[in-house]
Amino acid sequence: MARVNALIATRMASEHAPRIPEVTRHLVEAGGKRLRPLLTLAAARLCGYEGEHHVRLAATVEFIHTATLLHDDVVDESSQRRGRPTANLLWDNQSSVLVGDYLFARSFQLMVETGSLRVLDILSNAAAVIAEGEVLQLSAARSLGTGQDTYLQVIRGKTAALFAAATESGAVIAGAPDSHVAALRTYGDALGIAFQLVDDLLDYGGVSATLGKNTGDDFRERKMSLPVILAVAQADPEQRAFWTRVIERGDQRDGDLEHAQTLMRRHGALEETRSRAFARADEARAALAALPASALRDTLSDLAGFVVSRVA
Repeated sequence: MARVNALIATRMASEHAPRIPEVTRHLVEAGGKRLRPLLTLAAARLCGYEGEHHVRLAATVEFIHTATLLHDDVVDESSQRRGRPTANLLWDNQSSVLVGDYLFARSFQLMVETGSLRVLDILSNAAAVIAEGEVLQLSAARSLGTGQDTYLQVIRGKTAALFAAATESGAVIAGAPDSHVAALRTYGDALGIAFQLVDDLLDYGGVSATLGKNTGDDFRERKMSLPVILAVAQADPEQRAFWTRVIERGDQRDGDLEHAQTLMRRHGALEETRSRAFARADEARAALAALPASALRDTLSDLAGFVVSRVA
């Protein structure tokens, strides 16, 4: 990871536009769990890789992730990310969008440097799926008609796609057999879904200092996350009228977030979301059984537990 961080610092530089490293550094150095690049490194090493290309791929994955965060904060009009003001708040929307574009371009340069057409296919496809998921979320948000299938498609795009690409590309660069590549892709996909389910759950019951965002952000942005979808599915006419007002019409008042949380608890929506997150973590762990036993495989298994431990 030290080599990955050094490569990120080098590649986010710009000879002619100093704002690019300023904006990027603000987000990259804010912390974050660095799960995606770690997954790439771990997958490659788990498959016996001893070269240097996994470092490039890990930096690629982090650049794609950072670019999507910059764009997301503009789309969502967010003011906080990882406990700090967002780049679009400190600079402006134009800078966030254009620096995000620059990071996407840098990520493709790094992919090409590996010389693997298969890796380029995996990561470029993931970038397209991420964008597709974000656009789908735009059309699905603020509509009580959004169902669980659409929600799953959204989070597969916006989160799980990059987790899966991170683990799959690490295995591919190592020349792993197809069965191991498939197992690590399944692991990344399930881990990413678990991660997003936990994130959506914490938005209705987390602590801002721990999350690096404000509790209730999804509610204020009127997102149809799983806790809302489950609560709406069981709502009586009075409760549905409440959800219509706060989600579809955007008429939110003092105490509405707390009332939403009450309805979610009453209908078991929060507990059901938690249960599904744990099921996906179990699915991720099960996928690792196809890989040779090793300390690194055990670490990846433990990571699945860590992802859901935030709501344990």
